[in-house]
Amino acid sequence: MAESQRVKSFMCIALFSICLLQCNPIAFAILDPVDFLALQSIRKSLNDMPGSNYFASWDFTSDPCNFAGVYCDSDKVIALNLGDPRAGAPGLTGRIDPAVGKLSALAELSVVPGRIFGALPQSISQLKSLRFLAVSRNFISGQIPAGLGQLRNLRTLDLSYNLFAGAIPTAIGTLPELSNVILCHNRLSGSVPPFASQTLTRLDLKHNDLSGSLAPNSLPPSLQYLSLSWNRLTGPVDGLLNRLGQLNYLDLSMNQFTGTIPGRVFTYPITNLQLQRNMFSGRVQPDGQVSISTIDLSYNRLSGEISPLFSTVQSLYLNNNRFTGQVPGSFVDRLLAANIQILYLQHNFLTGIQINPTAEIPVSSSLCLQYNCMVPPLQTPCPLKAGKQKTRPTAQCNEWRG
Repeated sequence: MAESQRVKSFMCIALFSICLLQCNPIAFAILDPVDFLALQSIRKSLNDMPGSNYFASWDFTSDPCNFAGVYCDSDKVIALNLGDPRAGAPGLTGRIDPAVGKLSALAELSVVPGRIFGALPQSISQLKSLRFLAVSRNFISGQIPAGLGQLRNLRTLDLSYNLFAGAIPTAIGTLPELSNVILCHNRLSGSVPPFASQTLTRLDLKHNDLSGSLAPNSLPPSLQYLSLSWNRLTGPVDGLLNRLGQLNYLDLSMNQFTGTIPGRVFTYPITNLQLQRNMFSGRVQPDGQVSISTIDLSYNRLSGEISPLFSTVQSLYLNNNRFTGQVPGSFVDRLLAANIQILYLQHNFLTGIQINPTAEIPVSSSLCLQYNCMVPPLQTPCPLKAGKQKTRPTAQCNEWRG
């Protein structure tokens, strides 16, 4: 019965198209009947949210290639952008119909932020020409279809800010053309798969529940943006970071990474380096003068003396570690010259800082020395979470020295 209805639909579409061509032979090309029916199914499963009129142009008595968000080449749909792309525009509600997999020439599929729910159709894996898939900021749940690993032309995969759960399919990491993978703010678990694409520049997996460790060769040196924060990842990353010399953004915060921080990473063209709240240990010695404007190494297990090479950092968070010795004089000079905006050194084992007690810290700068093995020479405002106790107990300082 279903097959009979499908045949009738094809016949109706064909007759309708012939009629249109007889009335206006140069009006438009005949859309492939399969694509026509697929668009009808997609339309039936989605609706405008209040305030949206995206579907107002979707009148199936006219040329579908003139519909909002539909782009055609000859008789095939090659791009489908569902929803009004203007910032702040209300999105769509409903489900993505599996018929989307019938658009065999589709190279681009995107959905604007809205209230689309349900699973991402497995049929998307049939779109062998797909290069761009972006379905972010909705309520899509279930697992990421493993079949996406069959899309060998895929370059951008953005499923961020949804409710996806389960593992990241290993097959996705094998895609040879990937350049952007954005899966942040979901409920993904399991390990981070290795990525083989030598053109991968952006990998954003923050705010998930990923665990396990990263092998030194698991990510390509082409990476420029790497964010893995707010997961449960473990193990050392020094071997991996030493290979990623093109990074301009790095956020590994809020994990359980261990081992040392390689000195080379401080010479990368990064503007904001976030490694806080891990279990990094050992000494930290940059390979050269640091030009990164913001560095956060707080809440780790780093030890040894603070390198003077960090004195060129504008906002430096070294608090809640195990640093010892004197604060380098170059820090004082730059702090008083208002070249350092934030210098948080609280909750360490530092023994002194060469600064005149009458010196005035510029109002644009913040210095915190609380809870070290010295009496702070200056009474400077500290963040509330630094606590009220000015000096670390002598017994702790003696034990650490011993």
